[in-house]
Amino acid sequence: MNLVALQGYLDNVAFGVLFVTMLVYWVGVAFPKASILPTLGTAGMVIGNLCTAVLLAARWIEAGYFPISNLYESLFFLVWTVTTMHLIAENMSKSRWVGAVTSPVAMGITAFAALRLPDDMQKSAPLVPALKSNWLMMHVSVMMLSYGTLMVGSMLAIGFLIVTRGQSIELRGSSVGTGSYRIKKNPAATALAATAAAPDSSGGTAVLTQPVAAAVELSPQRLSLADNLDNISYRIIGLGFPLLTIGIISGGVWANEAWGSYWSWDPKETWALITWLVFAAYLHSRITKGWQGRRPAILATLGFFVVWVCYLGVNLLGKGLHSYGWFL
Repeated sequence: MNLVALQGYLDNVAFGVLFVTMLVYWVGVAFPKASILPTLGTAGMVIGNLCTAVLLAARWIEAGYFPISNLYESLFFLVWTVTTMHLIAENMSKSRWVGAVTSPVAMGITAFAALRLPDDMQKSAPLVPALKSNWLMMHVSVMMLSYGTLMVGSMLAIGFLIVTRGQSIELRGSSVGTGSYRIKKNPAATALAATAAAPDSSGGTAVLTQPVAAAVELSPQRLSLADNLDNISYRIIGLGFPLLTIGIISGGVWANEAWGSYWSWDPKETWALITWLVFAAYLHSRITKGWQGRRPAILATLGFFVVWVCYLGVNLLGKGLHSYGWFL
């Protein structure tokens, strides 16, 4: 089997495995007593991750350059990043909800790359002159790593909103779930203290601040899960933000080398800055303002869509200094 045939085989296998994995995680959430399902889900994510890694390695050997020069390659690099960060987040949280919210995105990206992209967009091609630089690996790979990491963190925040059904949850303690949590003294919290204060694995407590009639809809298990998702989301986004910062800085250095200017307000550059500002606001609100729960989750959800606009949306316009790459 030659490398081209191997790539075609692996992208279809990755799609099939991730599709089944998504179903496994969803069934696991619906039937939490099925203890074997989380293990199967994790195994599926590992297999999908390895298939993607081997595909990219085969692509690298075939083309002779780092496989991130067109949309097909960048999409699979994004899938590899998402599945890798999923495994890290799942190991940190020990919750099947991580897979329930991340696997659909990984599967969807794989399906689009393997089944929807035209054949001519999937083939390796010689690099255009602007991409023949050592900065290709440094800048683009770091940006893609940041996109995937921020997506996973944002998806966990979306999971938080789903678990809490959009209700206001007051989390007391440090932003990363360490130390003790304090229940806010108000009538609703006092009435629910015995039933709706759910300790999490780190010793914290999530407390509803809604009226009793709405608050009783959430079980202690859901409150504990919400606390867990909030903490893991914050940690993953905290990892993705420095990567985004490094990627933008390295892009400026490359731009100065290629175009004679560190910043040109190109549409791609502008949206990268918007993405940076959204997640900077998220981290600022958590670190200095002490925000936890619904408000930062909404901000992270906004960041999820902003990342997609920055990654693909801008390129659909076909304008700007980055138009030749359709993904950079």
